[in-house]
Amino acid sequence: MVYRKFVKRLLDLLLAIPMLIILLIPLIIVGIIIKLTSEGPVLFIQERYGRNSKPFALYKFRSMTNKAPVKANSDFKDITNYVTPFGMFIRKTSVDELPQLWNIIRGDMSFIGPRPLAKTDEKVLSLRKQNGADQVLPGISGLAQVNGRNNLSDEDKAAYDAKYAAHLSFKVDMLLTVETFISVLKRDGVFKEKMIDNNEPDREIFSDEKKI
Repeated sequence: MVYRKFVKRLLDLLLAIPMLIILLIPLIIVGIIIKLTSEGPVLFIQERYGRNSKPFALYKFRSMTNKAPVKANSDFKDITNYVTPFGMFIRKTSVDELPQLWNIIRGDMSFIGPRPLAKTDEKVLSLRKQNGADQVLPGISGLAQVNGRNNLSDEDKAAYDAKYAAHLSFKVDMLLTVETFISVLKRDGVFKEKMIDNNEPDREIFSDEKKI
């Protein structure tokens, strides 16, 4: 309980503020490249829903063209048709997520938590309200992200988010942080796959459960 209420937030600030200062110049360079290689703003700013389903403005580097329709990633038949060449790179390396360090500092988000979703993911948002997954701060990465990301069904996403909210602890956050680095290096689930092996075992995170 102490970790959930105080320590988690303190660790977020102790990590996010130095990271933003250290990465400031690289972030500016990425912004310049985005501006020079495609039409549109540097940042993608969208209303997302966080703790207690309250809306906030989420910041990301823009990776898609101005002609991309506004809908959930999972609803695209082939989202790569709308991703810019440089956008493809920053998506695969998760560099597009770095502006969310500002969201963490503001208190909108944490490093680890359920992914903040927009109105286009209304079904998952509704399921989160029902299962209590919206009672914690959303995160840049989380349990659903390391277990399939965009390849999960809405029901599975909400179930993973609820399981994280129920088991939130320092140990779980550290394990998910390691899993996130592994997923980024492997580039797992960046884009929705046409075929998903439903028999693939989930990664083990919680010590009191065999699988999640």
